[in-house]
Amino acid sequence: MNNQEHDEYWMRQALAYADKAEAENEIPVGAVIVRDGQLIAAGWNRSIGCHDPSAHAEMIAIREAGKQVQNYRLVDCTLYVTLEPCPMCAGLLVHSRVKRVVYGASDAKTGAAGSIMNLLQEPQLNHQPEVTPGVLAEECSEKLSNFFRRRRKEHKAAKKALKLQGDSAAQD
Repeated sequence: MNNQEHDEYWMRQALAYADKAEAENEIPVGAVIVRDGQLIAAGWNRSIGCHDPSAHAEMIAIREAGKQVQNYRLVDCTLYVTLEPCPMCAGLLVHSRVKRVVYGASDAKTGAAGSIMNLLQEPQLNHQPEVTPGVLAEECSEKLSNFFRRRRKEHKAAKKALKLQGDSAAQD
């Protein structure tokens, strides 16, 4: 298996965890951490259900990986995540010394791996992980777009139902 096939394989695993997030009505982002070709941890977005703004897929996966390797430094690990890390997660990746970050979809609103800033490659920080962007970008991006399209449609339908209820009550 060449490097691209290897990256795509693990990104598909991250996409499966994004599906878990979506099944919980969370933003569908998934992450896996790999060391020596083995999955050592995984996570998916849980911010809404956990009422925790830090419960991003990367954060959950890194916490689990630290427990698995019994170390807060993940020097020989690669993180695969379906969406470009935000500044919070990028800071965590620097502090945890993850060797490599591979992401799918770019994030034009909060991306901290090159889209709006590049915290992961900031030369003034003490660690700069390797970054590989755009692996299965179209699939990752489509999963997010479909999720938000569905949510907007659901919110619009709920608003309409509420309005109809109000109109019906006013007629009584």
